[in-house]
Amino acid sequence: MKKYLLLLLSVLVLSACGKEDDKLRVGSVVSTEGQITAYIVKGMLEHYTDEEVELIKNLGSAVVLHQAMLNGDANISAVRYTGTDLTGALGQEPVSDPEQALNMVQEIFQKEYQMTFFDSYGFNNTYAFMVTKETAEKFGLTKISDLKKVAQDLQLGVDTSWMNRDGDGYKAFSEAYDFKFGRVFPMQIGLVYDAVAQNEVDVVLGYTTDGRIASYDLTVLEDDLHFFPAYDASPFANTELLEKKPEVRKALQRLVGKISTEEMQRLNFLADNNLIEPAVIAEEFLKEHDYFSGDDTP
Repeated sequence: MKKYLLLLLSVLVLSACGKEDDKLRVGSVVSTEGQITAYIVKGMLEHYTDEEVELIKNLGSAVVLHQAMLNGDANISAVRYTGTDLTGALGQEPVSDPEQALNMVQEIFQKEYQMTFFDSYGFNNTYAFMVTKETAEKFGLTKISDLKKVAQDLQLGVDTSWMNRDGDGYKAFSEAYDFKFGRVFPMQIGLVYDAVAQNEVDVVLGYTTDGRIASYDLTVLEDDLHFFPAYDASPFANTELLEKKPEVRKALQRLVGKISTEEMQRLNFLADNNLIEPAVIAEEFLKEHDYFSGDDTP
């Protein structure tokens, strides 16, 4: 009797796992951008397929999201970034050329993990130094090199993880631009915008698609030495899933080239500044573009 119960339990577990494997499970990180793109992907999949879509939201980092894909807890990633995956999941050196970076992550992910890194949505969420308009006018700042003459007297607020990043972190940045700031304050990325707006620091390192750039009317300084690698954003999926369900590939492919950096910043602004739910933003965005119905993606 005991053996029969164990066998029955095993069958039930396997049946449950098999049913779960048929579901589209879209993973996303905790950021505003991650949430919005997750709902955009979900909306596209539900519009163009008959599949059930589950969102696995609020994953703590790109590393956690990648592990979820490896474990099979997710089979689609709402958004992945070339620069992040190249140096993180793939352990490669940073690459400044966007096309080369994209080709590398696509080739390596397919070869080593049988996963598909799609072409970009169209936006590049890379690092950017920002100041208030008052600070920009006071010191005549339009590009990062302009900071060299005053950096020693300025305080910088940055994402904690950036301080010790290899290749494109603070040490490499200081060497490339040949200057250091007077003081550097590592903090959570969400706090840097408040810090500069409240004049607690003079300069911050943020992200180019962050909606708070517009919320706080910040000036983004040009990376005139092209130091920061490309962080072009793309959908990402298990290749076996795409081969089994080609309609999923077609739905995701329709998103390629459809969201510019400026558009993504606007969508993030709606969430961060206007406090509109990511699900509502995504739905309105897709309806506005009629789910890209005019697209002739094969």
